[in-house]
Amino acid sequence: MKTLHILVIEDHPLNLELVTDLLQAAGYSVLQAKTAEDGIRLAQDSFPDLILMDIGLPGIDGIDAARQLKGDDRTRAIPILALTAYAMPEDERNAREAGCAGFIPKPIQPRKFLERIGQCFPGPEGPASQGIS
Repeated sequence: MKTLHILVIEDHPLNLELVTDLLQAAGYSVLQAKTAEDGIRLAQDSFPDLILMDIGLPGIDGIDAARQLKGDDRTRAIPILALTAYAMPEDERNAREAGCAGFIPKPIQPRKFLERIGQCFPGPEGPASQGIS
């Protein structure tokens, strides 16, 4: 079974730790970035299977970072899920218009979070299909 790699772009240390711990416990390999700029570089260098993008990042926010990744031929095909405390319908619409495939609201609910991640990897390769969620 292939190990799936997820890039988490999150500036808040506790949120980054929580998301990383949940993903690793579910069998995913995790790359971390604390800024959009670092996340974009990591995505271009490592081509993860999924990107979890905090929207409220300092400097370049997650919406602009998603647009940059979707505008780059090297990273265009990588799915991005917005991970954010901004949970109004307009925020979700903005994330989707920027190229995000979905939206995960904070605070994170571990079971729902892992179910949503598992939906991105249907079939025998996804840890969720192994009963891990």
